[in-house]
Amino acid sequence: MTDPDPMYFTLIKIAIILISSFIIVKWAMFILRKTGKKLNMEPTLIQVINEIIKYSVLAVAITVVVKEVGWDISGIIVSLGIVGVAVGFAARDTLSNFISGMFILADKSFKIGDIIEISGKSGTVMKLGFRVTTIKTTDNKIITIPNSNFSKNIYLNYTAEETRKVELDINIPYEMDLDVTVVSLVNAASNCKWVLKEPKPNVLIKEMGDTSIRASLNVWVSDPWKVATYRSQLAMKVKELLVGRDSSENVKV
Repeated sequence: MTDPDPMYFTLIKIAIILISSFIIVKWAMFILRKTGKKLNMEPTLIQVINEIIKYSVLAVAITVVVKEVGWDISGIIVSLGIVGVAVGFAARDTLSNFISGMFILADKSFKIGDIIEISGKSGTVMKLGFRVTTIKTTDNKIITIPNSNFSKNIYLNYTAEETRKVELDINIPYEMDLDVTVVSLVNAASNCKWVLKEPKPNVLIKEMGDTSIRASLNVWVSDPWKVATYRSQLAMKVKELLVGRDSSENVKV
């Protein structure tokens, strides 16, 4: 009876290592999610810790597999050190994205669920990873943004504060009584349940046009995630005040 091939046992060990690593990652992520909910941890922080655990376990698994195969780890490390300089130049963008991601997390510039805009692209933050941030637009388009862009460009966080101003541009025809119209607009806005009492709604006159007075109706709300919805509802209120006229010309949403 021949002895079993040593390579056979090596392959079994490697398979056990890889399967065990997969189970450890899944188990750790499950525990982290459960703990995160109990401790009310930020989803962004949970996601980053998940990635740290995943890549750490992967690195350990690869190291153990390499040892099982019989490769000289010290020699590999030296080789990687020599090649690392060249690779570093090629991977500098990846490193820059990683560092920028760490600064975003530390500064709490934005988090998962926030609505941001950068370089003319806006959407809800779906994922904040080590290299890239993923946002989803209002029409369900997925945009992937390298984290380094946030350190090079100005970006907006529309939901950083709990209160937001909703501004609606309006054209008031000259034949309408301006004082009465302004009071009516303010009253209509004040009657909306979602409009804050302070700061009070107001109408600002911007300029005198050829056929109308250009103004803006401004209100403050406590839910920054619904600004677009509130602006639409406000436009419907204004339309009721301008009934009998061409509302498409008098209201700009």
